Amino acid sequence: MPTRYDAVIVGGGHNGLVAAAYLARAGRSVLLLERLTRTGGAAVSTNPFAGLDARLSRYSYLVSLLPRKIVRDLDLDFRVRTRTVSSYTPTERAGRPTGLLVGGGDARTRKAFARLTGGEREYEEWRRFYGMTGRLAERVFPTLTEPLPTRDELRRRVDDETAWRALFEEPIGVAVEERFTDDLVRGVVLTDALIGTFADAHDPSLRQNRCFLYHVIGGGTGAWDVPVGGMGALTTAIADAARAAGARLATGHEATRIETDGQTAEVTYRTADGEGTVAARHVLVGASPQALAELTGDAPPAPAEGAQLKVNMLLTRLPRLRDTSVDPAEAFAGTFHIAEGYEELAAAHAQAASGRLPAAPPSEIYCHSLTDPSILGDELVERGYQTLTLFGLHAPARLFADDNDAVRAELLKATLAQLDAHLAEPVADCLATDAEGRPCIEAKTPLDLERDLRLPGGNIFHRDLAFPYAQEGTGRWGVETAHANVLLCGAGAVRGGGVSGVPGHNAAMAVLGE
Repeated sequence: MPTRYDAVIVGGGHNGLVAAAYLARAGRSVLLLERLTRTGGAAVSTNPFAGLDARLSRYSYLVSLLPRKIVRDLDLDFRVRTRTVSSYTPTERAGRPTGLLVGGGDARTRKAFARLTGGEREYEEWRRFYGMTGRLAERVFPTLTEPLPTRDELRRRVDDETAWRALFEEPIGVAVEERFTDDLVRGVVLTDALIGTFADAHDPSLRQNRCFLYHVIGGGTGAWDVPVGGMGALTTAIADAARAAGARLATGHEATRIETDGQTAEVTYRTADGEGTVAARHVLVGASPQALAELTGDAPPAPAEGAQLKVNMLLTRLPRLRDTSVDPAEAFAGTFHIAEGYEELAAAHAQAASGRLPAAPPSEIYCHSLTDPSILGDELVERGYQTLTLFGLHAPARLFADDNDAVRAELLKATLAQLDAHLAEPVADCLATDAEGRPCIEAKTPLDLERDLRLPGGNIFHRDLAFPYAQEGTGRWGVETAHANVLLCGAGAVRGGGVSGVPGHNAAMAVLGE
């Protein structure tokens, strides 16, 4: 392996791969160092259940923030499919199982709102609110792959003071409570502010607003799409593009130190066979800000904390619902909200903040294989097998510190009980079994993600998300660090988080002097 490159990239997650592909296509010599034996980071497809041909998106699982520009620029062989249903939220009213199905056209959604709430008001407010966020998305999303605007520049680009105040200045709970009256509708809206983010609707830090913003601007529409072939199809396509352009991707190579004088840098790495050193004009770090500090010897940033439970399941069939007005194939095709009423979310946050597991753990579920059965082998498809992906909220890492295994089991049991309350049969009765006779279900806590992927505190965004405008010390692209030739190209960059490739693109542009 050569001992000098134009750019060395630390970390082979999707952002590092994007940076490698851009730089190699620009004619730069590129070496990517990845600790694990495969690239992809959290955006991978795996076969978690022995003897069954089911390639699940084990960690990250939907695509919204990936710009089409990156797909076009890198000529990626990658596709997404839209979901026919946006969401279904089961509940009980007047002792009767019912729910809110959003999708299938305006007329059908309007009818679903009227059925749940008894009138037209909530639906009209829903249309107005998401019309507002949709216009904001059209204006903000294109800026993610441009140099960072100032706060005033972004505000002028948004050109809607109501939207600016609701998303950038006041806690999102204010807008939700002003616009909606039904507790269930309020909760469905709020969930986008709580994905991997431990916060209350009225948290003065506005971390929930930043989470909400990134969940409603993707693609300029806010739509969340299904990656055809699973998440691994995306990172395989990016890795192929990087290699085709001449980048060298070295797996099993763990970076251990970065030394730089601001003009040239030296990266030390270790493998199973020993240590090595490579020089570079630029170093791009796709790992977390905490990992960057450890590599450079700088002061570490504030500790990060994740707050989610990720569960993967393989079923022999979809479970039947207590609400017989909805086909399970529609209910699970979109986002299936569980225990996510507005007051339920507030109670779950308060309980977790006090150091207790939520009594009614909130979560959301979707079935990838309904939209894209290609992740299952032909035999499983013929037999009617389906996947379920569950993402639990308000599960901060601190709750698992004393006994990760025991708390994981307790929380999983409570979470599935909340799901079962809306099913006509327990979900456990629908689970497939693997070659060893074990139920096909696995759960990952924040501590598991920290162990498996080195996500700091299990935080899926590496740290709290940031508003997409320049602040003190952010630099031109939001990827700059204290060292002129060391850049942050991972989720911890400004405008990082989610499966977007944006930090990788922006770090590459910074190197190329764009």
